[in-house]
Formats: sequence, C-alpha cells, structure tokens
Amino acid sequence: MTDPQNPFEAMLRQSLDMVKKINPAMESFSAKELEKLWPTMPKEMMEFWFGNTVNKDGLDARTRLLLTLAGLTMQGAQADAAIRQTVRHAVEAGARKQEIIETIGQMSAFAGIPAMTRALELARQVLDKPEEQAT
Repeated sequence: MTDPQNPFEAMLRQSLDMVKKINPAMESFSAKELEKLWPTMPKEMMEFWFGNTVNKDGLDARTRLLLTLAGLTMQGAQADAAIRQTVRHAVEAGARKQEIIETIGQMSAFAGIPAMTRALELARQVLDKPEEQAT
C-alpha cells in the first residue's frame, strides 16, 4: 500500500463518502461541529456520575478524567473529539492546565512522542480558547 494515510483516517473518509452518497445533505457535515452538541457537564454532575459520590473513598471526577485523558493518549491520541471533550470536562472538574499537560506528557514514555504531541495539540485547542468559547 503506497497511501501514507493513517488507517483510521482512511476508514473515516470512506464512511463519510458513503454517508454523503446516501444523504447528499451530509456534504457539509463536520465532525468538529458535532462536538457542540455535547456540552460540558457541570462539576457536580461529573462528581455524581464519575466521582466519589457512590464510593466515598474512591477517586474524584478530576482524577478519573485525567486517567481517561492518559488512556486516550495511550491509544495513540486518535479520538480527537473524545480528547477535546475530556479536557473540557477535566477543566470543569477542577484540573489545572499544568496537570492536563503533565498527564499527557507522562504518556510519552508509554505511548511515544507522536501520540503525546497529537494529544497536546488537541488539548491546546481547548486550553487556548477563551473560557466562554471552550464549551
């Protein structure tokens, strides 16, 4: 195969081409615009669902979201929307920018520099936006 394209990107392109043939109105579909349909949950809701509400001595939502971000980076940082959404939620749950950057940076030892770099690029798309635009 001479196509240097990432297999995930090729699969996504093929899926979008198929959807556009089935529904021509999907010609202007943007996966990034679809993210706007998933608002950032309030910290209290994240703490209830993902934090230590049920397990009083368990991990809080902030820590769970940082672990999720580490896992997404370990998978090669291929899930753009999931990484951006996790960063938004982590910030809402109380994670500082430095903690997010360190979490991703730590994964370079396990996932490699390319995955870390890609995850940092995606995180910066959220972290570098003014607060009112980040959601």
